Amino acid sequence: MVMGAIAILTVMLAEFQDETSAELAAATAERDGVQAEYMARSAVNLARLLVASEPTLRKAIAPLFQLMKRTPPQLPVWEFSDRLLGAFNDEEASKDFARTVGVDITLGKNLGMPGGRWELVIVDEDAKINVNLGASNDIAHIRLAKEIMGLITPTQYSTLFEQHDDTGQYNDRLSVCQAIIDWADPDEQAFNCDVTQSSAQSAGVEDAWYQLLKVPYRRKNAPYDSLEELHRVRGISEDFWSTFVDPDPTNPKKRVMTVWGQGAVNVNTANAQTLLGVVCAGAPTADICVNPDQAAMFLSGVTMARGITMGAPLFGSPKDFVAAMTGQGQIGPLLTAIGMKPVVFKSNSDFMSSITTESKVFSVYAVGIKKGYRHETRVMIQAVVDFRNAPNLSAASTPLTGAQGTTTPPSTTTNTQTTTTSQNALAAATQPSTGGQIIYYRVE
Repeated sequence: MVMGAIAILTVMLAEFQDETSAELAAATAERDGVQAEYMARSAVNLARLLVASEPTLRKAIAPLFQLMKRTPPQLPVWEFSDRLLGAFNDEEASKDFARTVGVDITLGKNLGMPGGRWELVIVDEDAKINVNLGASNDIAHIRLAKEIMGLITPTQYSTLFEQHDDTGQYNDRLSVCQAIIDWADPDEQAFNCDVTQSSAQSAGVEDAWYQLLKVPYRRKNAPYDSLEELHRVRGISEDFWSTFVDPDPTNPKKRVMTVWGQGAVNVNTANAQTLLGVVCAGAPTADICVNPDQAAMFLSGVTMARGITMGAPLFGSPKDFVAAMTGQGQIGPLLTAIGMKPVVFKSNSDFMSSITTESKVFSVYAVGIKKGYRHETRVMIQAVVDFRNAPNLSAASTPLTGAQGTTTPPSTTTNTQTTTTSQNALAAATQPSTGGQIIYYRVE
């Protein structure tokens, strides 16, 4: 009898222990997940603050560039986010920040990230070709067509367009370019990607390629929601994707295309492959676009220059970049000396309108890491932030003004004070944030 009772109690205790352990593990995982998410959120907010502070930092070095009679370029502070924001991370990152800046972190308050850390990568989306230009006007269509053709036209990529797809059809360069633009444009007319044409011309009605698939579907005829949507477009094979869209999925900075951005490509931050495509968009017959040796020289030269300058911007304005590519200015003669032939653009003014030296749209990849017993909980947040309408940090201290631009006077009655306070709160809520506007947000 006693042995039977002990056996029953043992079974009950073991079951109770298992249930309690499972509930404790679930609660701990939920707690760690929430903490990791908020660590990632902190990294996102710090990234927004870092990018917003760049104009202030640029003003500090402006006199130096004025002495050299050059326009002060945008400083790529986002490339050094891990070190510049290290004081707000774990102990190891804080020590790295202290060694870099030469300050004593122990004198600060509310710094560090106890019990975890975050990893942060800020990607300049304006350094990439924006395929959503296909959802815009005819001028944007032409610009996108030239950039895509400039990217895929070099002869070293010819084998990619000589193979048939899963349906047994061949997709040449013009048809792939046309498919990328037609997926996003709102009409049913096929776009002509022949860059030798002086203006946009319709190539007839959009083909029925998608209707002939085993599982047919229609073109979206609306802007791309994500870059992965390109997989549904005709001609975008895995080889095309790994060559022209995302060569290294583990490093978003190497992406060539994007669905965000202001449209113009930042020549100071674009990688070598993107930069070659942009140049060939404005000068399709240039030697670096038709001669593989010249193209290889350009790619290696850009990569080497980025390594030597440690990411420092070389051009203060689009005009400086055009001068360099045409063999003029301070950098042009250096390019000519290493054997690169000067580029002759069809129209310098048109090309300058397609490039920029200041980025406004950024993707922030933040991973919050909560340390636990024999495991780590990781939560990633991807946020795309648009700084096009963001005021400078100095404007954050500016008092809220009324309709005529003067400070709202104090009210004399309680009702009036309440009304004025509500109006001020509403106006403050609708004002652009100095930290930019989040246009995409995803938690994983």
